Amino acid sequence: MNNKAMYKLTYGLFVLTSSFDGKDSGCIINTAGQVTSEPNRISIAVNKANFTQELVQKSGKFNISILSEAADFELFRHFGFQSGRTVDKFASYTDCSRSANGLYYITRGTNGYLSATVEQSLDLGSHTLFIASVDDMEVLSDAASATYAYYQSSIKPKPASQTAASGKTVWRCTVCGHIYEGEELPSDYICPLCKHPASDFEKVVL
Repeated sequence: MNNKAMYKLTYGLFVLTSSFDGKDSGCIINTAGQVTSEPNRISIAVNKANFTQELVQKSGKFNISILSEAADFELFRHFGFQSGRTVDKFASYTDCSRSANGLYYITRGTNGYLSATVEQSLDLGSHTLFIASVDDMEVLSDAASATYAYYQSSIKPKPASQTAASGKTVWRCTVCGHIYEGEELPSDYICPLCKHPASDFEKVVL
C-alpha cells in the first residue's frame, strides 16, 4: 500500500475562526466544503487538538476564510504553527475584520469568507465533523483559491538552510520541511517547528 496516494486528493486551505466567552482564535484547516445547496450547508472537519475546535463546539458558530494564492507563509505560520491556548492570535493581528456574527475573518491572502451556524456535530476520533448552515458570505478578491498542492509548491519555503551530509538518512516533515537526522524517527516525535507528529515525516536518503 502506498500512503502517498492520499496526497493526490485535492484540498483547499482555510482559516477557521470562532469565539467563546470573550476568547477569539483561529487555525488552519484543509477540510471544508458545501454539502447541500437548499438549504445552503457546509461541513468542516477540525482536529480536536486545536483550541479553535473547542470554541466552535461551545459557541456553535464559526467563520471560514478561504485562502488564496496571494497568501504568504507568514499567514500559515501565524494561524497554523502556534496554539491559541498559549497565544492570542488576534492581539496584534490587523489583517482581519469582524463579520455580522461578531467573529473575525481574514482580509489579506483570502478571496472570500463564509459565516455559519452549527447544526450537527460528529465525533470522528481525532477530528470533529461539523455540519453548519451558511448565514452570510462575501467575496473579497478575484485571486485563485490556494490548494494544498499550491501551498507545497509555491508558498511553503524550501528547507535550503537545513542540510545533511550526502549519504545520510534523514526524515523530512512534509508540512514545514524540518529535517530530523537519523536512521529511525521516534514514533512519538513532534516536529519542533509546526508541531505535526511523526506520521507526517517522510524518509529521505541524501
